[in-house]
Amino acid sequence: MRGDVVTMLKMKDILDEKDKRLRSISKEIEFPLSKKDKETIQEMIEFLRNSQIPELSEKYDLRPGMGLSAIQLGIAKRYFVVVDEIEPGKFETYILINPKIISNSLEKIYVEMGEGCLSVNREVEGIVPRFARVTMEGYDIEGRKIQIRAREELAICFQHELDHLNGILFIDHIDKKNPYKDKDKYRAI
Repeated sequence: MRGDVVTMLKMKDILDEKDKRLRSISKEIEFPLSKKDKETIQEMIEFLRNSQIPELSEKYDLRPGMGLSAIQLGIAKRYFVVVDEIEPGKFETYILINPKIISNSLEKIYVEMGEGCLSVNREVEGIVPRFARVTMEGYDIEGRKIQIRAREELAICFQHELDHLNGILFIDHIDKKNPYKDKDKYRAI
């Protein structure tokens, strides 16, 4: 962690759901990554890590977040970062460039407390059915092909971020007339 850095991302840098850029489909990235993209990825990692550490999220006025897509910063490129706190103060970081789901479970789950998003600055009622397990394929920061198997909360986060790259917000998955439609068909986590 670099601490107090002038270039640190702030909440105001993240596009709000009303911003039309969030609805655009992000473009595939060509390698090697630009210096700017590599810097942006590091800033995204730092933001997500800091947002999950209570003292830092309070100090910098950050909403806790686990994932962030480039498009949420107004960059229409196909990459996202996920920082998963596996135990207090210990994080697992994932960078996926040009990601796609290559396999998924038949079982679907949803977040019982409701999905959230750093671009949606309000409470949203309803369920978002997601695959319980996914295998993602993409590239790392150096352009090497990678595969990541994810389950439960991590799988949900990957699907949420991949949706962003396709111009989809989690609220689009919620039935407006019946926000808890088919709740009994899926497992809550």
